[in-house]
Amino acid sequence: ALGKGSDLEKAFATVALVYNNNADTEGKLSRAETKSLLQTQFWHFIQGQENKPKYQEIISDLDEEPENKIDFEDFMMTLVMLTLMSDLLQEIKNVKTTK
Repeated sequence: ALGKGSDLEKAFATVALVYNNNADTEGKLSRAETKSLLQTQFWHFIQGQENKPKYQEIISDLDEEPENKIDFEDFMMTLVMLTLMSDLLQEIKNVKTTK
């Protein structure tokens, strides 16, 4: 559907697709599934962040109350928070172009 979309549109479409492919019938992820998805699909962004207090807080929140589920909005907020604290973000900022 986004064959002619911009790189940014394709990136967000990919996030939505990955989320939807892992979500339950209510369109939500369990906290455990969210944590697993981050560890498998977002590894390069979270790698090396284990000692940062904010990272520990985010992961701790996912470990608590496993019956609570994460909706797409909360999932996106988690991705944004993890991206902003990531060491990889600085490397990305140093790249001038995607081509």
